[in-house]
Amino acid sequence: MAVRAYKFRLYPTTRQAVALAYQLSEACRLYNAALQERRDAWRKGHRVNFATQCLQLKEIRAAGDLGLVNAAAAHEIMRRVDLAFVAFFGRCKAGIQPGYPRFRSVRRYDSVTFPYQNGASLTCGDLRIQGIGRVRIRLHREMPRAPKRVTIKREGDRWFAIFLCEVEPQPLAATGQAVGLDVGLTSLVATSDGDLVDNPRWFRTAQAETRIAARRVSRRVKGSRRRRKAVAILRRKLAHVAAQRRDFQHKLARQIVRKYDVIAVEDLNTKGLAGGMLAKAVHDAGWASLTERIAEKAEEAARAFVRVNPRGTSQACSGCGSVVPKTLAVRRHVCPDCGLDIDRDVNAARNVLKLGLEEAVGRQREVTHACA
Repeated sequence: MAVRAYKFRLYPTTRQAVALAYQLSEACRLYNAALQERRDAWRKGHRVNFATQCLQLKEIRAAGDLGLVNAAAAHEIMRRVDLAFVAFFGRCKAGIQPGYPRFRSVRRYDSVTFPYQNGASLTCGDLRIQGIGRVRIRLHREMPRAPKRVTIKREGDRWFAIFLCEVEPQPLAATGQAVGLDVGLTSLVATSDGDLVDNPRWFRTAQAETRIAARRVSRRVKGSRRRRKAVAILRRKLAHVAAQRRDFQHKLARQIVRKYDVIAVEDLNTKGLAGGMLAKAVHDAGWASLTERIAEKAEEAARAFVRVNPRGTSQACSGCGSVVPKTLAVRRHVCPDCGLDIDRDVNAARNVLKLGLEEAVGRQREVTHACA
């Protein structure tokens, strides 16, 4: 059973927005205090872990030193600190530049999580939040079952409620079709069937407006009220671009999952690609998020989703298997051996499909052998 997030817009009154902001500031203060305690303990050679810090919360709350109204929300903050250190030590072991957990600014700490029913719950079409009251919410779709947790999130000057629900798979009718997908910059997605999905380039389209907004921020005095207003305008524009990208990806992923039983995609190192000379274009395309959305929807629909090694998929001929070297500037695949002449991305998608089908068959054999 998978866990899915359902996001809804909140419409708090001015007084409720102030109360919510206070809860976030208290959550941020607790996060920074827990981080400072771990830093001090490490220097002294002591060990402080998640359980140790959670045991201290009861005494802190009883003394009135914490304004968070919900005890479970405070425990969730301790878990965030613990996960930050788990990730830090994981990067150290992997030999990656670790990046020690940092303190959080109150203006950048934008979410707090409550347990459903005991901290936040839906009541007569509103969201009742402990310590805040009933906040108007727009429930634009139904949730499959009662959620487990509710995260209240601030995005610029807007507030949202994110419900985490367990979702059972809802298998779609079999279509008998399989597809290989190749992502790119000229065409966002090329399929093994020969279809090309244009890259909308959301950020580049909105770049003129965002550049003006960013310049307005840079001209304002830091800490001033006018700068905060300029930052809010810039955040709103960037949030609009992100919403356009997210909406497009969800719709495209749904179309692919409905049409194909087996979906094979490239297992790209998007972090590495996003650090090169094409970083802006790669971030704008959103390959990683698109792939994740296809994977999530494929899991819900009980479709086979396979990631394959992309090595050589652009150079090998999908018709005869010959290697045809070409640079990124060459957009057509022309094989001198079999005469195949197609778009290079479609050729790569067909190679991805072959590898994906081989991987899917291998998985099926393993499952059959295990059951036997």
